[in-house]
Amino acid sequence: MEVFNLTLTQMLMMFTLILVGFLLRKKDIVPHDSHITISKIETFVLTPALNLHTQLTNCTVENFLANSKLMLYGLVLVLIAMAIAYPVSRLFIRNKNQDEKEEYQRNIYKYALTFGNYGFMGNFIVLGIWGSEMFYKYTMFTFFVTILCSSWGLYVLIPKEAGGKSLWKNLKKGFTAPPMIALMIGIVCGLCNLGRFFPEFIMSALSNAANCMGPLAMILAGIVIGGYNFKSLLTNKKVYVITLLRLIVIPAIFVLALRAIGTSDEILCLALIAFATPLGMNTIVYPAAYGGDTKTGASMTMISHILSVITIPLMYLIFVVLL
Repeated sequence: MEVFNLTLTQMLMMFTLILVGFLLRKKDIVPHDSHITISKIETFVLTPALNLHTQLTNCTVENFLANSKLMLYGLVLVLIAMAIAYPVSRLFIRNKNQDEKEEYQRNIYKYALTFGNYGFMGNFIVLGIWGSEMFYKYTMFTFFVTILCSSWGLYVLIPKEAGGKSLWKNLKKGFTAPPMIALMIGIVCGLCNLGRFFPEFIMSALSNAANCMGPLAMILAGIVIGGYNFKSLLTNKKVYVITLLRLIVIPAIFVLALRAIGTSDEILCLALIAFATPLGMNTIVYPAAYGGDTKTGASMTMISHILSVITIPLMYLIFVVLL
């Protein structure tokens, strides 16, 4: 129950920061395109700093060998989520002979059913409640999730008529994304015990930058949501169904299956955080960059973030504490 209360407190704090970002955007305190700059800061500076610092301080040969199986758990679950997303996303498109617009809409649903905001929000939750040791395990668990999100995820989000890259090229892009590069460098340095050669001011800089990642990510979510008409985002009934699947049904299936095979509470917790988080902002950022529809993604982002304040603590209470 103590962890449940901490989870609820963390979610309420995150919601407060989202509200701050929302008000900043609605009051025109920040520029309309500020989300682009903040996203780049998160991607190129703060998240890499977090990944690098975590691996330098926690990745030893002993820890890596003890937790390497977490990568396999994450890979299996994300592949199952992808397999579920293909047939389920088709149910949300009425016309069987889909045109390009409907096919792209389906791709947004595929992404939403497969990936939550396991990165920015998941990182924030794990760090805020369990600390850096648990976060190291979380990075191991989401290792392949990140690769597939950066490759297959972008493959389905970038409209093909806009010159979307092939799946193979996106897979290579996933391995070369700044957060992934920092993660790989951190693992190598950690395993070789090279962290002791890093000056103290570098480690302090990485630590302080890492601490900024979560709060700024939540403010960013609020800024993005604030760029849309609030009422218009509440009218799409399909979004509520997708949100229900994203926040409750899919993670519940995963956790119950893991519980049935006798998986530890730690892995259950990691799976719950990774797959019960709300929809991230890729369904807004990438369609906007390539001329695709952004309203559906914005609607799912807003509704799922609001509801997750309640669903994540409740899911943890039910499936980890009580069962």
